[in-house]
Amino acid sequence: MRRALAILAAAAPLLTAVPAQAAADKSPDTVKPAPAPARQTLPTRDLPSPYTPNFSGGARPPPSPQTPDFAYGAYQRGQYATAFREATKRIEADRKDASAMTLLGELYNQGLGIKQDPVRAAEWYKLAAAEGEPNAMASLGLMALDGRGMPKDRKAGEKWLEQAAAKGQPTAAYNLALLLLSGGSDADLAKAATYYRKAADGEIGAAQHDLGVLYLKGRGVPKDPALAAQWFRRAADNGDLAGEVEFAILLFNGTGLPKDEARAARYFLHAASRGNAIAQNRVARLYAIGRGVPKNLVEAAAWNLSAAAQGLSDAWLDQTLGGLGTEERARAERLANDRINVR
Repeated sequence: MRRALAILAAAAPLLTAVPAQAAADKSPDTVKPAPAPARQTLPTRDLPSPYTPNFSGGARPPPSPQTPDFAYGAYQRGQYATAFREATKRIEADRKDASAMTLLGELYNQGLGIKQDPVRAAEWYKLAAAEGEPNAMASLGLMALDGRGMPKDRKAGEKWLEQAAAKGQPTAAYNLALLLLSGGSDADLAKAATYYRKAADGEIGAAQHDLGVLYLKGRGVPKDPALAAQWFRRAADNGDLAGEVEFAILLFNGTGLPKDEARAARYFLHAASRGNAIAQNRVARLYAIGRGVPKNLVEAAAWNLSAAAQGLSDAWLDQTLGGLGTEERARAERLANDRINVR
């Protein structure tokens, strides 16, 4: 969709900072809240396509061992013209081949190997959906919501998504949850949580993160920090950066699971190395005070520079690191630049 379906501000993740002045704090385990950029909810347009190579969350049935799926294999390898020919050949042999119809819809939808044509894409998706193909239903839902290839129609879009979700298509369930959250009522939140759970069970990392937020805040589900931590960890395991940062925060604070600062530091470092500004800021603070990692002011300065380059400044870190010498500052700048260049 051209506009993102945003989560309610009240359901946005609560990000808690590493202690700013642990040396002066009589209770170093106390962690105080601090403002931080909220995770942006994915717009439906940015969700993985059901035919994205190596996307494990789709509901597409595996090809028969007796009949290798040359069309889908060509798509995975980026050989889109071959994928188009093979899919067309399959439909000529079997007018009810819903998988091949969906693949043609995807090729037209994205303009891969052929000229982009949303109208033709919708036609193929509808033929596949008529045969019960859930990925085609999910794509039709998004196209109807966005008005691509057909008139914009929220009701029709929701209906297609509901049918796809009922057949186990996880990205459809995720998008339904986002739509429901835009409603804001308690009933909508509870229903959204149900759809989030379906998407999360389908290993959609963003859904696992958002479900964790609901459990952490007690929105649409009973408040349960332990369950929140479990969902954040699963989101992290699936590569969701926001989930990784949230899990590290709970782990550092001992919220919903046993406190483990060293393990939390490893999660923060991994997310920081992948470019997450919040994680970079937390790592900088950890190095500055020696919590979970050995104290290292050069590393602290390097990570602080990385976060600042993304717009996340920290006055306490700037003041704490203000006494670094010229050589130390130069080393920190080189480290920060090297990390940016690696990404």
